[in-house]
Amino acid sequence: MRVRIFFITDIHGSTVCFKKFINAAPIYKADILILGGDITGKALVPILEKGDGTYTLEFSGKKIQVGKEGLEDLKKRIENSGQYYYVAGEEELKRIEENKEELERIFDSLMIERLRSWIGLAEERLKGREVECYISPGNDDKEIVDEVLRGSIVKNPEQDVVEVKGGYEMITVGISNVTPWRSPREVSEEELERIIDSLASRLKKPNSSIFNIHVPPINTEIDKAPAVNSNLEYVREVIGIKMIHAGSTAVRNAIERYQPMLGLHGHIHESRGCVKIGSTYCINPGSEYESGILKGAIVDLENGRVRDYLLTAG
Repeated sequence: MRVRIFFITDIHGSTVCFKKFINAAPIYKADILILGGDITGKALVPILEKGDGTYTLEFSGKKIQVGKEGLEDLKKRIENSGQYYYVAGEEELKRIEENKEELERIFDSLMIERLRSWIGLAEERLKGREVECYISPGNDDKEIVDEVLRGSIVKNPEQDVVEVKGGYEMITVGISNVTPWRSPREVSEEELERIIDSLASRLKKPNSSIFNIHVPPINTEIDKAPAVNSNLEYVREVIGIKMIHAGSTAVRNAIERYQPMLGLHGHIHESRGCVKIGSTYCINPGSEYESGILKGAIVDLENGRVRDYLLTAG
């Protein structure tokens, strides 16, 4: 029996990318949809309501002024870029900017609202189709998103062993090793290895399993990222920006030890590709969510092995 996976990751709040993900099921004839982490956005765009029927904001490095007729289109552009927006008058925006707790509360509520709309869309579009859908958090996603990712069709497989279509076992870990950005879900390499081992040890057939682990294995072509300094600025060399391997030793150790059939990874947006570690295919589809481009991977499984794969963009 042949089973087709469509895998994406790191869409960071982009609604257009999420819609493309759900619509890909019939287009690619996928049996399983997997969104592997970093699903929420990172920025909030304040929109100033001036009281004269116009609105001003700063978006994509530009100061913009629109009337009511242009506001809805602008909201869609912000949403599709993965950012959130909040419309208010001058006094309210100033009060929010001066109150970090209030700003965080608004950000969290907008994040949850968008996720709920996504899950509702997925449940509606996939109803009646024989398609499994798995959406899990990544290191950039707060813990408050976990419960939102549960529906009748959409499943959150985080830190669990699940059996997907075709009888294949899949483990999922969205937690990362330590990064310079101090994201919500980070642990030491030792703790990450313990978490992966605790799941992998439950597998009945490790060599025909799927490791849906957000961070890629270290020292490969799918974990190269720009180096940053203590100010989170790119480190430059004579020939350009310095690149380093930013993957995980824990993930690599686990893959070498258990030799799963397939590793699905993300985290490093720039390192799109596929590598083999022993008999394991490790894939990072990359990400260009800010441009509304959905990068993904189609993976065909058959008889306990990867029969074929294709990196996609659209």
